[in-house]
Amino acid sequence: MDLDLRKLRYFVAVAEHRQFGRAAQALFIAQPVLSRQIRAFEQELGCPLFTRTTRSVELTPAGRQLYDEAGRITTVVETALRRVHEAGRGEQRLVVAFSPGLRVSEAILAFTASHPEVHIDVFPLRWWEQDAPLRDGRAHVGYLRRPFDDTGLHTVPMGHETKVACLPVTHRLAGRRTLTSAALDGEPVLDVRTRRTSSLEEKFELIASGQGLALVPVSVARSYSRPDLVYLPVTDAPPVETCLAVPEDNCAGPVADFLDIATATLRPQPGEAKTVEGGGGV
Repeated sequence: MDLDLRKLRYFVAVAEHRQFGRAAQALFIAQPVLSRQIRAFEQELGCPLFTRTTRSVELTPAGRQLYDEAGRITTVVETALRRVHEAGRGEQRLVVAFSPGLRVSEAILAFTASHPEVHIDVFPLRWWEQDAPLRDGRAHVGYLRRPFDDTGLHTVPMGHETKVACLPVTHRLAGRRTLTSAALDGEPVLDVRTRRTSSLEEKFELIASGQGLALVPVSVARSYSRPDLVYLPVTDAPPVETCLAVPEDNCAGPVADFLDIATATLRPQPGEAKTVEGGGGV
């Protein structure tokens, strides 16, 4: 079957408002029209998307799955349309994604100096979508930390970062100069397995309020310094690899040029005692 993007947009509106009347108002269409479109969409898919009551609607398991997929689908379509319009106007645009704490400004400055005709956008990455923007077209190049799925991506190793423990200043270990992994045994650690957070700001707020601690790359620690937290080196923690990544099927033209310039600009030189962000203590 062909996916009707208009019906998908209607479905997303109902899923977010959980009420047909409010969704119809947001879409600027009549409620009976919206109801008919959703029923037709369910018939096309062969499964119910909502459980309806007199006051609200709730997503069925199939509806929840479609809602999770809908954001990716609409993003791919919107990105493709934007690129079509840019090509029609003769514009060249390069979108550079980067993980929290990693800095790409030096590479962008060097690239812009030799490619002034290319417009540059930056795309701050969230922890749960490291490689996704490279796959759905939202970004052309990524400056990432492993681990991530590198299937179908061309990657260039850039360096390694050490990890530090982030603790509240009131923690019993906060007065030490360094830590080992053994010293953290039994401590509540905030990570994707124990407590997912929507942002680093949320994670650090939880740590500062005594909800646990976290191991973070040193560049993240530098970027999120605050007086109620301390960052201590963990001497036996394995380093984190950083790399540049581009889709294998889009590694030409400005993308290839940026990759070369960024590699030369951002990669530490042999013998430099620094992390990829610039080195020094936390």
